[in-house]
Amino acid sequence: MTNPGFIGHGPESSAMLYLDGVTVSFDGFRALDNLSLLLEPGELRAVIGPNGAGKSTMMDVITGRVRPDTGDVLFKGGIDLTRHDEAYIANLGIGRKFQTPTVFENQTVYHNLEIAMQAPRGVWPNLWHRPGPRDTERIDETLETIGLTAQRQTIAGTLAHGQKQWLEIGMLMVRDLELLLVDEPVAGMTDAETERTAELLRGIAGERSVVVVEHDMPFVASLGCKVTVLHGGAVLAEGSHEAVQRNEQVIAVYLGR
Repeated sequence: MTNPGFIGHGPESSAMLYLDGVTVSFDGFRALDNLSLLLEPGELRAVIGPNGAGKSTMMDVITGRVRPDTGDVLFKGGIDLTRHDEAYIANLGIGRKFQTPTVFENQTVYHNLEIAMQAPRGVWPNLWHRPGPRDTERIDETLETIGLTAQRQTIAGTLAHGQKQWLEIGMLMVRDLELLLVDEPVAGMTDAETERTAELLRGIAGERSVVVVEHDMPFVASLGCKVTVLHGGAVLAEGSHEAVQRNEQVIAVYLGR
């Protein structure tokens, strides 16, 4: 049976994520204005822009929290995300990490990952599910990747701020998602934690696509990836970090120099 929410033609056919002409209005205010963006499989992309540029609304549209007035939002070569709700989209393989960590504070690091892995199954299947060897292996691999192997039995609420951020990234990774949306991951971090977070995000891209929304420009530079600059709900500029830093329009509206 064909999927009525699938479109398989045009420039989006090989993209992990394709937004074209996306417009969202709230009480007459255009939060997104004919926004277009293409993300390749395995790509790491930074999205920057001043407050009110449309960054959060873009993520809301991708995850199904907001339905656009017009435009296409296509996933994995043509699944029409505008036709599905948040739960369905999450099960397609799209995960979002908000700025403030939302870990289970009273559970161990290991149990947080275990809960995250089981989440897509729903309430009733979880009652009967018991982690198998492959589940345990995946959790162990994730702990090593996020640098929390030594903290596996630590209560999550006692972790340092940066460690909580890494744990939440791990909670997305362990679900084998194909697209991660990460919102301001280094806010409140030390310099060392920020450097480790950049290393982590560079490392997990490739096997999955990762979109990072951030304000910290040195951190964005350390990601070494393509940068999309939003302004007024549309793409103002796109290119390497060095290129957008030299862009006169970006300097005028965002970098302020």
